[in-house]
Amino acid sequence: MSESVDSLVLEYLRHIRGRVDQIAEDMFDVKHRLSSLETAMVLVKREVASGDETDARQQVSLDRLVERIARIERRLDLIGS
Repeated sequence: MSESVDSLVLEYLRHIRGRVDQIAEDMFDVKHRLSSLETAMVLVKREVASGDETDARQQVSLDRLVERIARIERRLDLIGS
């Protein structure tokens, strides 16, 4: 009877070891995918920052153009016409 209990315990331990090995393999895959996502997020953040920088430069250019147009209108007395 002791031999059958030992055999049963060993069977359960082998099953548990197999599951732990599978979980470890799954965790390796999850870590790899998470690392890939983090890398992709860094790239997205760079693109957003670049877009924000471009928007700011364009706004400065537009502001300068508006100022120049206002000056031209004042010189030509076009304001209020």
